[in-house]
Amino acid sequence: QGLERTEHEGFGGGNTAWEEEKLSKYQHSETRLLEVLEGVCAPSDFACHQLLERSEEHVEQWWFHEQQQHPDFFQWLCVDRLMLCCPPGTYGPDCRSCAGGPRQPCSGNGRCDGDGTRRGTGLCVCSPGYGGPFCAECGDGYYEVSRNKSHLMCAECYQACGRCTGPEDSSCLRCKRGWVLHEHRCIDIDECGTEMAHCRANQYCVNTEGSYECRDCSTACIGCMGAGPARCKKCNKGYWRDGAKCLDVDECASAEEPVCTGVQEVCENTEGSYRCVCAQGHVRRDGQCIEDKPPDAPEKGFFDDVTDDEVVVLQQMFFGVMICALATLAAKGDMVFTAIFIGAVAAMAGYWLSDRSDRVLDGFMKGR
Repeated sequence: QGLERTEHEGFGGGNTAWEEEKLSKYQHSETRLLEVLEGVCAPSDFACHQLLERSEEHVEQWWFHEQQQHPDFFQWLCVDRLMLCCPPGTYGPDCRSCAGGPRQPCSGNGRCDGDGTRRGTGLCVCSPGYGGPFCAECGDGYYEVSRNKSHLMCAECYQACGRCTGPEDSSCLRCKRGWVLHEHRCIDIDECGTEMAHCRANQYCVNTEGSYECRDCSTACIGCMGAGPARCKKCNKGYWRDGAKCLDVDECASAEEPVCTGVQEVCENTEGSYRCVCAQGHVRRDGQCIEDKPPDAPEKGFFDDVTDDEVVVLQQMFFGVMICALATLAAKGDMVFTAIFIGAVAAMAGYWLSDRSDRVLDGFMKGR
């Protein structure tokens, strides 16, 4: 592909005429060889890169010295020098002819095992519908539509036919397994009715086209003749027979004495049995049914239900009482209490403006 891609190209850029005159023709230059080799292997194909690296000297020898005498690069490198491949239609270490000959291996109706490699057996692996050592015959379940010296066409028989002369159900020569031949027609064998089926205990047989199936009996049955609780041979434990049908026994309702004796336990009927569960409003813990109630909550403190706004109000009331008391003492002319009063007013104003400044400013801006 690289040779085809670069066949009509030249030196990239510069004076191509001068380069070809002083160096060599692009068609046989090292520049073209490098451009070809760049695209030989996919970036992630490690095996290809490894093989190319090992074959570098052979590739250069063919490029500069062997092209004219051996234009088939694949034959020269892969078959003759590296001896990794064989020509098409041959196989093995000595490149022997495949079954049916190298020109048309396996009559064109299959593939030769190892074709084109130094491995394989050379035997034919036939395509569907063909058979024989050279794939020159129609396989089982197929008949011959046409044939000439070089070509054979086979088509599928009727589904029940192992061998046939045509596509009709009346053209059978041999039947597939599970069918019997009768007047050139293949009739299905009823394995279930002829005791040819082998099903396990507690299964029943179902006939199918050319075969049969084994299916499980109903859980109500011990042995059965078909599907459902009405085809039981014998009723299973936990069931009772009502005519032809095996019905579930309600152990909870039919028992003379309670079947669940635990405290706060009640009986719950199930298919073929029963189970003991806790009564409504109870849960099972450590094997006993106890009342399902949330754990006791710790006692609340005096201020647990107080909201944040109520705390702010209480704080303001406390500061108000303290300021009033200090104002009363300051009114008597005591300088010490007067100083404490002024400090408390300043602290209250600072707390109010710092902690509530956003609210005060927002209310002021809205005219509140």
